[in-house]
Amino acid sequence: MKGKGFISKHPVLANIIIIVLVALAGIGILYFSFAIFTHHGESMVVPGVERMSYSQAIEILHSKGLKVDIRDSLYKEDEKPGYVIEQFPKANSIVKPGRKIFLYINAVHPKEVIIDDDNNPREDALKSTSFRQGRARLEELGFKRIRVIKILGENDCISKIYANGKVVKKMQKVPVNAQIVMEVFDGNLEAIRDSLSIDLDPVCNYNDSDTDMETSSDETYPVESNESSENESESNEYYY
Repeated sequence: MKGKGFISKHPVLANIIIIVLVALAGIGILYFSFAIFTHHGESMVVPGVERMSYSQAIEILHSKGLKVDIRDSLYKEDEKPGYVIEQFPKANSIVKPGRKIFLYINAVHPKEVIIDDDNNPREDALKSTSFRQGRARLEELGFKRIRVIKILGENDCISKIYANGKVVKKMQKVPVNAQIVMEVFDGNLEAIRDSLSIDLDPVCNYNDSDTDMETSSDETYPVESNESSENESESNEYYY
């Protein structure tokens, strides 16, 4: 009766009290639920799985109650294919049970890229591109082993691109660990043409040479007859 009297006398205050009690009850339920799902107060040490095979790493992490997410597949020649090359969080980190561990796996096959996407597969890749621009393109795509060979030409443009000894065509995929050879013009052809086109004086004049040689012969050996002189002149011209 007293309770009914209080509510009837103070309905607004009674409603406020009820609302506060319900809110506190809700907060309490939420807190305990959150603690249960987030393992409040619980922690564990992350095992190290780097340099392990993918299947072995998954087995160890799952046995510890941790989740696994493959974040990316990279390719490193000095690492075994299919092995974990990096994890996050790192080994020995303190996390809550059920935490997701991100793994980076070394790909079984190297990444393949298109050197020239000009959409004309019959043409050679990067042909007539400047050496500097072509070199920057290759390095941007991730190629590490690049060799440059100079050949005679008018400019410093690219003649051909070779990957593992084969000419690369446009739209062709090439593994990023391939040995790349850039065949580049050296820009010296025009200078060589200019040097060869210079009009030099003739080295020898056969008419003057014949006369001089015949005169020299007269001083050393007497010319006995016209026939002998003619034969000697013909002989000198032939050997000259």
